[in-house]
Amino acid sequence: MQKLQNFIAGQFCDPVSNRWLDVENPSRGQIYGKCPNSDELDVDKAVEAASSALNRWRAIDPHTRSEFLYKIADLLEASAEEFALAESQDQGKPLSLARTMDIPRAIENFRFFAGKALHTSSDSFRTNEHVLHYTERSPLGVVALISPWNLPLYLLSWKIAPAIAFGNTVVCKPSELTPLTAFKLCHVLSQAGLPAGVVNMVFGTGPSAGQPLVAHKKVRAISFTGGTKTGAQIAATAAPQFKKMSLELGGKNPNIIFEDANFELAVQTSVRSSFLNQGEICLCGSRIYVQKSIFEKFIQSFVEHTKRFKVGHPLHADTKVGALVSAEHLAKVDSYVQIALADGGQLLTGGRRETVNGECEGGYFYQPTILTGVPHTSRAIQEEIFGPVVTVTPFETEAEVLNLANELEYGLAASVWTENLSRAHRVAKKIESGIVWVNGWLLRDLRTPFGGMKASGIGREGGDWSYDFFTECKDVCIQVRNEITGERA
Repeated sequence: MQKLQNFIAGQFCDPVSNRWLDVENPSRGQIYGKCPNSDELDVDKAVEAASSALNRWRAIDPHTRSEFLYKIADLLEASAEEFALAESQDQGKPLSLARTMDIPRAIENFRFFAGKALHTSSDSFRTNEHVLHYTERSPLGVVALISPWNLPLYLLSWKIAPAIAFGNTVVCKPSELTPLTAFKLCHVLSQAGLPAGVVNMVFGTGPSAGQPLVAHKKVRAISFTGGTKTGAQIAATAAPQFKKMSLELGGKNPNIIFEDANFELAVQTSVRSSFLNQGEICLCGSRIYVQKSIFEKFIQSFVEHTKRFKVGHPLHADTKVGALVSAEHLAKVDSYVQIALADGGQLLTGGRRETVNGECEGGYFYQPTILTGVPHTSRAIQEEIFGPVVTVTPFETEAEVLNLANELEYGLAASVWTENLSRAHRVAKKIESGIVWVNGWLLRDLRTPFGGMKASGIGREGGDWSYDFFTECKDVCIQVRNEITGERA
């Protein structure tokens, strides 16, 4: 049994209450360790540690902060295989995916913001020859970083790297379902020599640890990735205290395929965008809309490709779909399939729990599932499922599919498949979504803004947008006297 600990003021420590949570390997359905069930007392210790370290850390020049981030990235890279194995064990994802996406992107997050810390700028405005304005940016202070269970290290590093690069100190609350790589990251931070208190890690549930962290008066801002309902609770707590918030919430993303699309590429990419990471990515294209003239052809090819997308042991090289994160989540995913069928939908493939023989027999595996004929009013289309389940719906006109795409409360991401350049620009402009991929999916550039519209969140992070979020901006106005005439503006 592994025993994970909080990381506060540069030291590993048990929770004050000595209460613990079981941590499970979802591909086996077995408990492998325990992590702290932290509460307000632990959160207060962590915030105080971050607050004590703040002035020292913000006073360090950007070059030195950058060197720390580069060293963290190098140490992560040296232990990439260890981290990939831990991520697969903890989250249930295929090891091949952790190797090629989760861990490399976490490393790149630290490297990118290590460089970004050295290339910031300020604006200046000359009112006239006597008056100059310029912008001055400073760290916010203590920032709360709350990350989800689907891409544990990847999304945690996406928050930590810019926050500390720009001079803040942080208290992190990773998901209690997938704490292992966050715990291992603390060892890397210690090995890198990061000053005590700059990054603090507190494990626990949302109500016991997350809520007191959001509510703490010394926390100046919250960066949160997770469900829309939890985001609303965070906003209700933080807004009356006028805290800065970046909330990246749920998605129910449209994948629109026009008749002039590159058909094979659209099919193959749609399988990935539907079922990668068991569909447990907020950017997955879970609502597929296909123009009627190619609908039957698409369905046939899509089902064939999906059946070859193997569910299996996460450590096997040919596995494409691993285990869902928990028994509760598996039951939730299956319940939405039953809702879709009860509402009149037809099951084309999947639709049930998958048994993986051997040591993974007790794991929480679910077959990649394709549904069609589901009414647009069904909860299976209207609500986020966050699993390997997609609906496929035909459409006739551009106006019709835009109405279907924008009808829902979510607006995180979308994909559009067409070889018509004018249509690509036109549809991308009209879709209510924070990200629109044309003829592709999950193509990321860390310089671009990331975030959603409507119930998919508020705020943007990435590149200059992270710099804007994790710093406070002020205008400095200088009035210069003319030494000869004494004239002022």
